[in-house]
Amino acid sequence: MAHRFAFTVQSTDIDVIGHVNNAKYLEYMEWARFDWIWQQGFTFEEWKRQAVMPVVVNLHINYRKELRMREEVTALTTVLRVGEKSFVLRHELYNKQDVLVADADVTMVMIDANTRRSVPLPDEWKAVLEKELAAT
Repeated sequence: MAHRFAFTVQSTDIDVIGHVNNAKYLEYMEWARFDWIWQQGFTFEEWKRQAVMPVVVNLHINYRKELRMREEVTALTTVLRVGEKSFVLRHELYNKQDVLVADADVTMVMIDANTRRSVPLPDEWKAVLEKELAAT
């Protein structure tokens, strides 16, 4: 099932052309991603306890429609793939009219917090990711 995260475009998100700056779309997706991760119980404190953290290693985004100031947006996050050390999330941003304005596939790799090297997904992470994948 897709995780929903709602927000409103702010004045600081707008570029000189008068629409949302391209980099802000990535920030919106990060907000949604971390909201989903944290709701699964994987907070910074839990990362420290396990000495692991997920990092973005690849991102492919499609910009489909402009967003403007004060528009209401909903971000949907779903799990696309789960590997041994990595996973792929899909983010979709929709405006109030339920029109897709951007989508991206984000590949994340789990790393050891001390060595900064990739490590297998912890069992707790893998179980949550696989459960979410099965629900889509």
